Amino acid sequence: MRKVLGCMRKAAQEYEMIAPGDVIGVGISGGKDSLALLYGLHLMKNFYPVPYEIKAFSIDMGYEDFDFNPVKQFCDSLGIEYFIEETKIYKIVFDVRNEKNPCALCANLRRGALYNLLKRHNISKAALGHHRDDAIETLLLSMLYEGRIHSFKPVTYLDRQEITVIRPMVYAEEKDIIGATRRHEFPVIKSKCPMEGRTRRDYMKELLRGIDSEAPRGRDNLLKALTNPGQMSIWEPKCK
Repeated sequence: MRKVLGCMRKAAQEYEMIAPGDVIGVGISGGKDSLALLYGLHLMKNFYPVPYEIKAFSIDMGYEDFDFNPVKQFCDSLGIEYFIEETKIYKIVFDVRNEKNPCALCANLRRGALYNLLKRHNISKAALGHHRDDAIETLLLSMLYEGRIHSFKPVTYLDRQEITVIRPMVYAEEKDIIGATRRHEFPVIKSKCPMEGRTRRDYMKELLRGIDSEAPRGRDNLLKALTNPGQMSIWEPKCK
């Protein structure tokens, strides 16, 4: 967890993600990334230069037999308030709309439900568990399927929702998150998504594994393309 924490602190300070007195709503899916983010933000409170608080929020998609109790118990053990919002997103995406490529609609509905939940609790800062490999995969997806150079940013202000989204793990590698999840035995809940393992993002993961064998520093260079100040970088640090 030490490497993940180091990456989180670097990103948080470089992009000025956290202001004194912030209450940060952490989106928890039940997967390894969001649980690592929650635990990391909990630990980081002990040494981060400004004080902040965290609360945890989950969106219940409406899957049958999907139990958030392990996450609730984990939050209780950390002394973190935890809230669950019940929705019918699964039914809307797969039954009503019967989307052929459902991932984009599903993601938009989940984010919308999360932001609405945060606003009802008067929280204007949301933390999401995207990491370095997610950013690289998103870059490749945008280039290959949309013909544009794009990825999510470490900090995004959503003016319509009046919410700032932060991604403190954007410098953390997925393999380090997997290692931390095993060592700390995070209560990961297995996904019930019918598209699990069959998405375009899964194809990007396979593509990157192939790139790793031919260009061992390929991922580092792709991340550098997002941050390189000598080019048209997508990520521009607030701190110079």
